Amino acid sequence: MTVPEKSVLYFVPAIGACLSVLEIIFVWKKEHNSQFVGYHKWFYSCSELIVWTNIILFSKCGSSHYIIFSRVLCFWWILKPILGVFRLVTTFPSLEVSVCIVESLVVLLSITYGTAINVIRVKRESFKRSLLGDPLLSYDSSLEEGGHHDLETNESIWDLMTFKFIAPVMNRGVVKQLDSEDLLQIPTNMAPSSCHDIISSCWRAQLTNDASKPSLFRALCSAYGWSYLYLGLLKVINDCIGFAGPLLLNKLIQFLQQGSVTSDGYLLAVSLGLTSIIKSFLDTQYSFRLAKLKLKLRSSIMTLIYDKCLRVNLAERSKFTNGEIQTFMSVDADRTVNLCNSFHDTWSLPLQIGVALYLLYTQVKFAFVSGLAITILLIPVNKWISQLIAIATEQMMKEKDERIRRTGELLTYIRTLKMYGWELIFSSWLMETRSLEVKHLATRKYLDAWCVFFWATTPTLFSIFTFGLFTLMGNQLDAAMVFTCLALFNTLISPLNSFPWVINGLIDAFISSRRLSRFLSCPEHRSNVGDTGSSSSSFLSKQPDSSQRLAIIVQDVSCTWSSSDEPPLNMVLNHVTLSLSKGSFVAIIGEVGSGKSSLLYSVLGEAQLAHGYIYCDGSVAYVPQVPWILSGTVRDNILFGKSYDPVRYRDTLQACALDVDIELMVGHDMVYIGEKGLNLSGGQRARLALARAVYDGSDVIMLDDVLSAVDAQVAHWILHNAILGPLMQGKTILLCTHNVQAISLADVVVVMDKGHVKWLGSSAAFPISSYTRFSPSNDLDLTSKNHRESCSSDSSSKPKEQSLPEKEIVHSPEIAEEIVEVELRKEGKVEIGVYKNYAVFIGQFVTVAICLSAIFMQASRNGNDLWLSYWVDTTETGQTVHSVSFYLAILCLFCAVNSFFTLVRAFSFAFGGLQAAIKVHNRLLSKLINAPVRFFDQTPGGRILNRLSSDLYTIDDSLPFIMNILLANFIGLLGIAIILSYVQVFFLVLLLPLWYIYSKLQFFYRSTSRELRRLDSVSRSPIYTSFSETLDGTSTIRAFKSEDFFFAKFIEHITLYQKTSYTETVASLWLSLRLQLLGAFIISFIALMAVVGSHRSLPINFGTPGLVGLALSYAAPIVSLLGSFLTSFTETEKEMVSVERALQYMDIPQEEQGGCLNVNPDWPNLGVIEFQNVTLKYMPSLAPAICNLSFTIAGGTQVGIIGRTGAGKSSVLNALFRLTPIYSGSILVDGMDIKNVPVRELRTHLAIVPQSPFLFNGSLRENLDPFKMSDDLKIWDALEKCHVKEEVEEAGGLDILVKEGGISFSVGQRQLLCLARALLKSSKVLCLDECTANVDIQTASLLHTTISSKCKGMTVITIAHRISTVLNMDSILILDHGNLAEQGNPKVLLNDESSLFSSFVKASSM
Repeated sequence: MTVPEKSVLYFVPAIGACLSVLEIIFVWKKEHNSQFVGYHKWFYSCSELIVWTNIILFSKCGSSHYIIFSRVLCFWWILKPILGVFRLVTTFPSLEVSVCIVESLVVLLSITYGTAINVIRVKRESFKRSLLGDPLLSYDSSLEEGGHHDLETNESIWDLMTFKFIAPVMNRGVVKQLDSEDLLQIPTNMAPSSCHDIISSCWRAQLTNDASKPSLFRALCSAYGWSYLYLGLLKVINDCIGFAGPLLLNKLIQFLQQGSVTSDGYLLAVSLGLTSIIKSFLDTQYSFRLAKLKLKLRSSIMTLIYDKCLRVNLAERSKFTNGEIQTFMSVDADRTVNLCNSFHDTWSLPLQIGVALYLLYTQVKFAFVSGLAITILLIPVNKWISQLIAIATEQMMKEKDERIRRTGELLTYIRTLKMYGWELIFSSWLMETRSLEVKHLATRKYLDAWCVFFWATTPTLFSIFTFGLFTLMGNQLDAAMVFTCLALFNTLISPLNSFPWVINGLIDAFISSRRLSRFLSCPEHRSNVGDTGSSSSSFLSKQPDSSQRLAIIVQDVSCTWSSSDEPPLNMVLNHVTLSLSKGSFVAIIGEVGSGKSSLLYSVLGEAQLAHGYIYCDGSVAYVPQVPWILSGTVRDNILFGKSYDPVRYRDTLQACALDVDIELMVGHDMVYIGEKGLNLSGGQRARLALARAVYDGSDVIMLDDVLSAVDAQVAHWILHNAILGPLMQGKTILLCTHNVQAISLADVVVVMDKGHVKWLGSSAAFPISSYTRFSPSNDLDLTSKNHRESCSSDSSSKPKEQSLPEKEIVHSPEIAEEIVEVELRKEGKVEIGVYKNYAVFIGQFVTVAICLSAIFMQASRNGNDLWLSYWVDTTETGQTVHSVSFYLAILCLFCAVNSFFTLVRAFSFAFGGLQAAIKVHNRLLSKLINAPVRFFDQTPGGRILNRLSSDLYTIDDSLPFIMNILLANFIGLLGIAIILSYVQVFFLVLLLPLWYIYSKLQFFYRSTSRELRRLDSVSRSPIYTSFSETLDGTSTIRAFKSEDFFFAKFIEHITLYQKTSYTETVASLWLSLRLQLLGAFIISFIALMAVVGSHRSLPINFGTPGLVGLALSYAAPIVSLLGSFLTSFTETEKEMVSVERALQYMDIPQEEQGGCLNVNPDWPNLGVIEFQNVTLKYMPSLAPAICNLSFTIAGGTQVGIIGRTGAGKSSVLNALFRLTPIYSGSILVDGMDIKNVPVRELRTHLAIVPQSPFLFNGSLRENLDPFKMSDDLKIWDALEKCHVKEEVEEAGGLDILVKEGGISFSVGQRQLLCLARALLKSSKVLCLDECTANVDIQTASLLHTTISSKCKGMTVITIAHRISTVLNMDSILILDHGNLAEQGNPKVLLNDESSLFSSFVKASSM
């Protein structure tokens, strides 16, 4: 039995028994005073005592639950409170104050106990059923119990009730910047791993029970339903106590009107204060437990999404864009969690409205129907508006997904986009998507404004119609009735205003949960499984023994990139059959787009198997064609979650030729690698990914073109020492390659052609002559002397010159060297400048309009109430000089003015919020577009994307909403303070001490809350960075079977986020409780002063009954208003952190766009490039990448730049394209210093084919010619030159949709398309950055022929890897550590035996 159950079963009956004894004492006292007491009174009081006593006795018995939870008694406990409420309502006006209070408490206890035992009974029955079927619901109850027990052992009940356990954190928050170590520890039952276990069990049950349409909502109900129902019980009690205030107020005003001198007035005043205090504790406890449940829900959903991403293959995931999946994590998860807020409110708010209306009936009889009619008339209007909001929200979310996808694409390829000069056109496409999103956001905001208007004016309309009809029916208004009604109207305001938001929240949550259900129900990745017919099963039954000797069996396999619920179109593999023996070295070759990578993907289970069977025996390691590098240290990337073995680790580094590179790095193997390996060269990235596979030691190693990214000696070294070295002995190796040496050394050669196996056999039987038109070692780059010596020596030896001393590897520094800047976190309060900036974004005129409309709206509401009190006083004293219609006309005037200003405020806020959202996004995007490449190198994409997704969503949606509430609360408090000071002079005495306490509390809280909010934002970034990084590398993670390792890392990020949010919640409730207690004190003070004033014993007049009633009715909402004001103020400050974070990125360094020279459209017309003493540094602290480099390239010549990995080849292009500002020296193009040419103009006049091919989501025509400068004929001509025309025609022509990242094409085809794009530019200068690295030899040969013949008269600068690439060039530059080592004609240099180039070619051909 859980702690809440025990407290209900033992504690409530004890209080009930005490109250029954008190009731018997009151009855005896009446009889003792010779008053008539009926036998039924004695019988009722004694029977109550007997019932509670029996419950206490039975609960001690062993089989108590059979009696207490029997169906008959449970039904009786539902009936009893209902009858009790009717009895109370009928006798309430005639009872004494003390009896009234006791009777009310008895009914409240009955409601509490009745609800509790019915909930427990239903839960127990459900639990028994679940034990017979699926034991899912047992998790949460045990965890809940454990969680409470955990808390109670550490903290006292009083500390838990008052949130005193947060005090140490808040004390630290005042004096220093908080860190993650300062946060509260989360309870055991809130640990993300526990939450994930619960939700995944329930989700699996959904998939089993309702496979056709599983629902995340139902899974969440299974996991957390009962915890949520218990909270409902707390909410019932809280809502019931909420109505004690207006009833006690009614009694108090009646007492004041009668002018009685009994002690009843003091009892009522104290009761009013005590009710507020009890409600404060219940409110905060409900919020605390709800917040804990929401945190559990959030971690459950986030971990479920992440886990799903790890298990869904690429083909299944193709239904969703990366932007859409990131939105699931950043937006949909939060919206689904907000279901917790909305769901209880759907029954609680109607209940509150219903009770308030009934109490109104007791005051004004059927006159309240006129007010009710207005409310009912507005229900269909609001329903219609809600439906429109739902449609607008769904459309807005679609556009948001697309915007986030486009933003992610822009951030991923920003370097390439800048080199092309395309960043502006990309940002304009992004702006188009944003404008569509804003259009739907505007629809939603203006519809919300109508909702706010209708519901905010309802109480005013309600009062005017109710009192109007009441007086027109011939009744007279009196103070007790009017101000009880006003208090009831005030209790109506909150549920009426909240209702549209609740409906909207529910709609959003259901839409988001449906979106998440669709994603989560995708079929999961299953390796080594596949079948579509009897052929596969018969294949297995016939060859059970042979498969034991085979590593991979591919039987009649056809694969596609379509998902399982789409028809299998565009087969990437067609009826492929392969059987590969264990321990064999297999070379997979073929032209670009022949299906080499697709074959590996199919074996990994990433492609959709349309037909056939695939079997892979043993563990797998995989290196993709584009290496996937983690943000982390070099060691983290190689270990990949495996344990550290110093010897194997050292051998791996040596085998992959990484030892020398690591020795040169600051921090050695603990150097921090930025996102996507930003501070590594292409060759280093490839070798790092290979080292990961070698260290892993799996049975099957799949390598997708790893040799093309490295230089000749390194390729030679890797082939003999890593791929065929002792570390890989006995392993089955599949290598997709164009390297002739690798093909000649292979045991089996597989030739792929258009998805078919064209040829299969041993390398001895393979006609290698067709591949040997070039040097057998067809890759080229200079290297250091050590490497030359090592490569020329016997391949199996490990030269000492290359070995890294063991101590340097094993005992390298344990702290990662930071290259990526740590995310900035501001200290102190949010600066006033942030608010000013936001006001500027809204617009000055709109800001003034919002403030004035709010002031006039509150003034008209207060005027309305003052006029009512004046009307009441004139009626009671009989001094009426005007007719009823006059009083009503003035009331109507106030009502009309109030409605008008409510409308103005609602719409001006919607308009201002939209303006701010538009301006923030546009300016932020503009600043990011113009930021230098270095900023993106140092800042993880997830961090920037966080600004443009979560922070922007806050600025779009929640910030205007919370600011609107803040303004309403502030103006409301101001109005109340003015009225109370006018009515009760003594209140002015309280104002100063109250303000002092209030300011101290808010200062103490705000200094901590700001820090917590910033910690929250900073702890959220790693979640999104890690998530977007994982999305890129899921195929690698699945191949290595490292899902658990990455999931554990993600759990760590979520745990920190949970701790921050939990601490933040407790801190805000600590404040809320103290503020509500302050409000309770104000109510008690005003009530007591009113009672003292009614005795006429003081010289000061406390006003008429009407004004006293007004003061008391205004004091009641102070409790909620004070708490709400500071909560909304703090929330606004927290939400303003999003604006602060956006402003941080509006202040980032900008690229030097300027240039005083306007160049001709045909510039450069000669193509002469001159480097004069150029030095380039990527960071001031790093060594120069180019050091005092000088050379001249004559116009129209073809020049190759060669050198070892990291020699500075790509840095030459970075300097030429001004991606990185040069430290010193100058670069001239056609005699013009490029620093004087506007940077975008410079880049658009130069053509480049980048190292990593770049295709974006859109039509192929847009990819090739986004500015629409060329006609179709010209485009087809360029495609033909690049030998990719045939593939494009087969795929469907220029209008085919290129999927995100160009996944529809192989890497080689993507590179050819990028070359076609460069040729379309018709520039005089063409730069090729290792563009033939990923294409086969024949295609590379054709490309060089094309470049030689079609680029006559153009200056072509090629960063080369192959001998064939440079042999026929006019000149070559050999770089070494950023210096020019040699320059000249390759043929001349080749004949000069003393030249570096000659010795290099000799070494590479050994």
